[in-house]
Amino acid sequence: MNGRDILSWVLSLTIVGVIVAGAFLTLAALRPEAESIEFEATDVTGVTWGRDFHLTGSDGKSHQLADFHGRVVALYFGYTRCPDVCPLTMATLGEAVRLLGEDGKRVQGVFVTVDPRHDKPKALTPYVRSFHKDFLALYGSATETARTAAEFKVEPGEHHSTPVFLIDPSGRLRLVAHPETSADSIARDMRALLRG
Repeated sequence: MNGRDILSWVLSLTIVGVIVAGAFLTLAALRPEAESIEFEATDVTGVTWGRDFHLTGSDGKSHQLADFHGRVVALYFGYTRCPDVCPLTMATLGEAVRLLGEDGKRVQGVFVTVDPRHDKPKALTPYVRSFHKDFLALYGSATETARTAAEFKVEPGEHHSTPVFLIDPSGRLRLVAHPETSADSIARDMRALLRG
């Protein structure tokens, strides 16, 4: 191979290299960048509270957060005799889950009563299921309720909290949504957590 052939060969390799590099750069430019998730609810990722609960379900079984691994948990504290905020918030949650369609099967709505003295297990199941057939109600003794409320920074008793706590499929508290939040907004955040 003479010098001219070597030069021609090197030049050919260089051109091929430039074409391949250009193709990679073009593909990289066309591929959408990894979008950071923008939630509509308040992002509380990384807080050291809201880590778990140990309560009894209206289904008669003992429940903790790990029971719902792989699902988004929408956790709400309230009481069945509440005339306005609780039923409105629960109705919004039920609608948010329905808006998810098939993805709604990967969301668990959980209602924790802050009034275990009046909210008996027999009353809790029909109450939560009036908002969504798969929602679960949890209750405990006064001590267990106070411990759970404190873990989620909720005032126990009938002065129920108004936010909805959204926990991701790995069991981490991620978002706090307020009752005025729409079902569409909560559904979008739930879907983002499911895909996240």
